[in-house]
Amino acid sequence: MDKQNYEAAVIFTPVLSDQQLKDAVATYRELITANQGEIVNEDSWGLTKLAYPIQKKNSGFYHIYEFKAPTDMVKTLDIAYRRDERVMRFLTLRLDKHALVYNERRKNGEFKKKAKKEKEAV
Repeated sequence: MDKQNYEAAVIFTPVLSDQQLKDAVATYRELITANQGEIVNEDSWGLTKLAYPIQKKNSGFYHIYEFKAPTDMVKTLDIAYRRDERVMRFLTLRLDKHALVYNERRKNGEFKKKAKKEKEAV
C-alpha cells in the first residue's frame, strides 16, 4: 500500500491539564502508528491565542503532526478527532513535493538564519 505525506494541525481545548494534554497528543500519535502510519515530525506550539473564539474559548493548545500513512487512514483519524471532545478544531493536509521541501528547510532552521542575517544587515 502506497503511503502519502500528511500534516495534521490539531487545536486542543485550553482547559486540559499538562497530563491530559500529553495523553491526548499520545492518543493520536498511537492512532497514526497503529494504522500503518509513520510519524515524521511533531511540533507543539503550546497555548496560543485564537484568531476568533471557538466554543467560547479564546485560546487553545496547538499540536502539529507530520506523518506518512495510507490514504484511508486519514478518514479514521478525522473520525477520531470528531468524536474527541478535547479537540476543538483540526485540519489534515496532504503534502506535495514543495511542502516537503519547505518543511525540511524549516526544520533545519534555514528561515531563522535568513531572518537573523537580514536583521544584522539593517
